[in-house]
Parts: sequence; C-alpha cells; structure tokens
Amino acid sequence: MTRILFVCTGNICRSPMAEGVMQKLVRDRGLADQVAIDSAGTGGWHAGEPADPRAVAAAGARGYLLDGMARQVRTADFGDFDLIVAMDHDNVRWLRDRAPDREARLKIRLLLGDADVPDPYSGPASAFERALDLIVGGCRELVDELSDGLSDRAS
Repeated sequence: MTRILFVCTGNICRSPMAEGVMQKLVRDRGLADQVAIDSAGTGGWHAGEPADPRAVAAAGARGYLLDGMARQVRTADFGDFDLIVAMDHDNVRWLRDRAPDREARLKIRLLLGDADVPDPYSGPASAFERALDLIVGGCRELVDELSDGLSDRAS
C-alpha cells in the first residue's frame, strides 16, 4: 500500500481538492486497493471543518467528492505516509522544518514539480476553478508515476 498525504495551509481548499481528485483517479485506474490518500493542513485553525463550499462546488461539478474534515499535519504523518505532497513552496518549507529526520524530508515534494498551486481562499470562485485545473493536472502526472511504479513492483 502506498500512502499519500496532500498538504496545503488550512486543509479546506487545495489539499482536499487534491485528495478528492486523486481518490477518483486511483479508483478509475483500478489502484484503490494499492493507494491510500489523505490530506492535512500546516495550520490547525480549520480542524474539524469540512472543505470550503467553493472547493466542494468546483470539485463536485467535475465529479470529485470532497467529504473529509480538516486536520493539521501531525508528527506521526511523517512516518505514516510514503509521500507528502505540498501545494506550494511555503507548505514545503513548513513541512521540512518539522520533519523529524532526513528520511522524512525526502518524502516531501510539490504537486506541480517546481510551481505552486495558488491558494484560492481569498479569491473568487474562478480562483477555485483555476486551482482545480492545476491540481487535476498534477494528480494525473502523479497517478501515472504511481501506476508505473506499482506495475514495476508487480512484475
């Protein structure tokens, strides 16, 4: 089982969208029994809240379900997950500052390689659409990478 944690700032916009997108993509590829997905935030001020209604609407219109509750990244996450995928460089820095060791730091990466998924929280509904476009593209690349890796392990 490959475990992936998506991380943004408050865990109500970008990382829940990434979690929902990735869940659908792995299901569609027949990998749901091989990949576990969760999301969390660097901050805990939204802990226990559902995803932002604008994120839910944007994702739902494209067939992605956002049904989790926000939580903050825990120290245990660095050991529990194989890959920690951040939405922006600030999230990466926050995660690396708190990673307990080198091995944990090596699990951290940006969803878009070297680019940020802009935080749509303070913007209009169109900002959520744009963030979702970027997230879908990044998640498609990630599921391709995972699919290749999982098929290599099976052979």
